[in-house]
Formats: sequence, C-alpha cells, structure tokens
Amino acid sequence: MRGKHIGIMLGLALVVAGGLAACGKSSTTSQSTGQLAAKQTVKLSAKSEVTTLDVSKAADSTSLTMLYHTQEGLYRLGKNEKLINALATKTTVTNGGKRYVFDLRKTNHWNDGKPVTAHDFVYSWQRTANPKTASEYAYLMAGVKNFSQVQSGKLAPSQLGVKALGDYRLEVTLSKPVAYFKLLLAFPTFFPQEKSVVVKQGSDYGHSSTKTAYDGPFVMKKWTGTSQNWTLAKNPKFWDKKQIKLQTLNFQVVADPSTGLSLYQKKSLDATTLDGTQVANLKNNPDLKTYVGGTTYYMQMNQKRVKTLKNLQVRQALSLAINKKQLASHVLRDGSKAPLGFVSQNLTQNPQTKADFAKDAYVKDGVAYDLPKAKKLMAAGLKASGTKQLDLTLMCDDLAVTKTVAQYIQAELEKLPNVKVTLNALPYKTRLSRSNSGNFDLVLSSWGADFADPINFLSLMSTGNTNNNGGFSDAQYDAAIKRSENQDANRPTARYQDLVTAEKRLMTQQGVIPLYQPATVELWNSKVTGYVWNPAGMSRGYQWMAVEK
Repeated sequence: MRGKHIGIMLGLALVVAGGLAACGKSSTTSQSTGQLAAKQTVKLSAKSEVTTLDVSKAADSTSLTMLYHTQEGLYRLGKNEKLINALATKTTVTNGGKRYVFDLRKTNHWNDGKPVTAHDFVYSWQRTANPKTASEYAYLMAGVKNFSQVQSGKLAPSQLGVKALGDYRLEVTLSKPVAYFKLLLAFPTFFPQEKSVVVKQGSDYGHSSTKTAYDGPFVMKKWTGTSQNWTLAKNPKFWDKKQIKLQTLNFQVVADPSTGLSLYQKKSLDATTLDGTQVANLKNNPDLKTYVGGTTYYMQMNQKRVKTLKNLQVRQALSLAINKKQLASHVLRDGSKAPLGFVSQNLTQNPQTKADFAKDAYVKDGVAYDLPKAKKLMAAGLKASGTKQLDLTLMCDDLAVTKTVAQYIQAELEKLPNVKVTLNALPYKTRLSRSNSGNFDLVLSSWGADFADPINFLSLMSTGNTNNNGGFSDAQYDAAIKRSENQDANRPTARYQDLVTAEKRLMTQQGVIPLYQPATVELWNSKVTGYVWNPAGMSRGYQWMAVEK
C-alpha cells in the first residue's frame, strides 16, 4: 500500500466459527460461548471518510476496507496467506504459469439480482487498465499481457490479456510468470464491476451508496459521498450469506483517539484504536489487543540532491545513530517494534523452513544502534566526501505522531559530529508532492503490504521505481530482484533466496533506514468474537464477526 495511504491502515480481518479465516495469527476477544445474540449489530469507527466505492479508483484504506465487505472477487486470503476460493471454484494454470483459466461460481448475484459473470471481470480489469480511468492501483496489473501498452495508449483496453470464455469461465494471459499473481486476485483492484451500473451512473459511480453495485457480503447504506456515518447491511443476494452472522455494521468517523476511547467507555463503540499514552494507561485492560506486521516506517536519504549521502559510511552512520528500540518502546509507547529490516515481520515465510522472511534476511548493522561506531563512520565519511559540515532538512507529515518521531530522530542525528538537522513538517499532500519530486534531503516514509510477498516492499527500491524517491541504485540489488521475477519466478525456493539476497544487499548498502514497525492497539468489546489478524491486508473482515450473548 502506498505510503501516502498507510497512516490509517489497521490491518485486521475477522472470522466466526466455521467461517473463513484471514491470513495471520488467530486470536479471540473472549471465551466463545457459541450462543449468538439476537441482535447482530456492531458499532465501529473509521479514521477517515470513505472517498469512493469505485473498484478501479479506491486507494485509501477506509475505502478499500469497505470494498472488501461490499464486493467479492476470485479469491479470499486464508490463514498463513492460504488462498480460498470465493467466486473462482476451479483454477487451471498452463503455459509455464502464463495462462490462467478460472471456472466461476454461478450462484452469486449483484444486489439488483443480475448474475455476476466473467464479463464483469473483463470489463472491470479493462476499465482499471485504461489510462483514462487514472487508477492508482492499476500498476498491480503489470504482469497481465499488454498492460504496459494499454497504459501507454499504444493498445486499446480491449487488448488486455483477459477475456471471457463464456459467462462463467475467465481466461487471463500473463506476459511472464508472476509468482504472487493469485495473491493479487484477492485485492479489490481485481474485483468485478457491473458495467450497466457504471455506465448509467457515469462520473457519479461509486460516490454514494445508491450509485454503486454490490456483489459481496454487505451493501452500504446512508452514505452520500461525504458522510461521517454510514451502515453496512447484510446482502441477501450474496452467495455465501449463510456464513454471515452480522446483520448490521454502523460506522462513524472518529479521528481522535481520546474521542474514540470516550465513545468506547460509553458503549457507543464496540472497538477503538488507542494512542501511546492511552496504551500505557490501559496496558492491563483485558480488552486490549495489539497487532504488529505488514508495515514499515522508514527514512529515505536523497542521494541525488545531497552528494554527501552517496557515501556509504555517511548513510551507515545516520542509521547507527538512531536507537530504534528506544523509539518504539519509549517514544511511541504503543506496542510498535524495532524493525529487523525493510521488509516487515509477520508478512511471509520461508517455503521450506517456515521461518519469517525478516529473520532470514536480517542484517544486524542495517538496523542496529551504535553511537560510537556511528561517530567514527560519520567522521570518515565526511572526510572522504570533502565535507566539513552536513546540514540536512528532515521532512515529515504535520501529524502529531510523525512530528514526535521526527523530533526524536533530529536529536539522535545531531549527536553525530558536524551534523545539523532542521525539521520541516508539512501537510500530507504537500509532503507527498515534494517527496515524489525529490525535493527533500531526508524524508519519513511508510509502506504497508498490498499482498503477502516481500517483492511488494523490495521492488520499491529498484533503480527507477517511482517510490524510490531517494535515488538508491545498486546493480547487485537490481539483479536479485530481476532474477526473482524472471528465471526464478516458478521456482519458489530459489525465488525466496533471491529476495533474501536483495534485502540483505539493501541493508548492507543502507539504501533506506528502517525506523519501526507500527502497532495497532485497540480495545474490543468482549462480546464481539472471532477475529484473526491479517498483516498483509488492509481489510477488517467484519463479515466474519459475530456478537455473542
């Protein structure tokens, strides 16, 4: 998930007994009685408004979370990234992993009663790939045949490698094997769309609850496009409706943790997210739940703008001067963890040993704290660069938490000889624009996984990637990434090792400075049961929750 959206990512998915699990570590809010309450309603909050329910255009976490619950795609993610059939009942892969044929479920319908068919997937994918749509997540389709030509306008969207083989068979052709392709299909960008509704509503499509088509567990109610409150109601047309226990989910926007806690204590919310101070005060509360994984906050160093940052010793010194453990435990105080590397923990596992990728690729000096060593490296690096004084500006969002983190980093870096750091806290959109244009020295960035594969992080630092704002470039790193996506794409163990090699190279070259893995700490009503944390997704799988007596 693009760093510009990750500030409100929460990364939960929920299940009921006998329902579907989501990828991650299971937990329950209480000892399950198995007896459900007559009123299956929950009261929940979101940190921002829904911006759109248009599958092609949704990019923020609140909107994407709503799409997970109002739409259904080919797959759902299960425990430990296991793919579970949703609308796909059978998948046939041929031609060395470049041709997929999906047999589709014939029992799902749009909320207007029309059947969901292969044509709805074809239309949706072509619409997303069409450059006129300006889909922020269209790049996830890069492996589909002719995608780049469609995006550049050289080919019509109809030439995208997706077509219907009848109403209930879908064929997808890739330009080359994509090891994580099935994982992508559980992401909302790949969900179907009902063409007749999109065409009828035109520019209004997806901008209110009455101007959207639904094929998932719930339909949205009382949403006008700018609403601070909205409702998800159980969809009677959904093929798996017997597994849906909840009847209603009432949402309200609550941006301030203090307000959320007050509403929770008044029983006006069944769950609320806490900040660091609240966590410290409520650490013994039995309703407290903590989740870490799928996201990394990091600092980019602009090697194109600041020539001194091209020096490896200087970059290493900056990293070693920051005590990441202290940042997590004493500054943030919200359950966040010091990172093991750029790729987050709890994302994916070694295909043979089941070890966490972050542990397999761990490079101690890439994330360690060693101020004496940092001082020596900085002195040597400045001398080698012919620099007497290193004056840097650290750019961040003007949110309270990011400014606090930036102030801590400023103090840590100024312990180095001849280093001066000035802070520049900007509104999100301004910071983002300057980051993307390379108008910074140092910048605080973040990334949350769109799917459970290390490539989702590691591709960001490839030479020329649009998210590589600091201009890091390393031939060995690029070569490892390319091997994983080409000759080793169909060799899981070899591909995994390619990505481990890439992560280790990124850390030994200090291409970025990982700072911390943010935690989500929440209070949950003990009568709302059955959730599983999904570290690689943005979805709260509310459809699989139940309220017990």
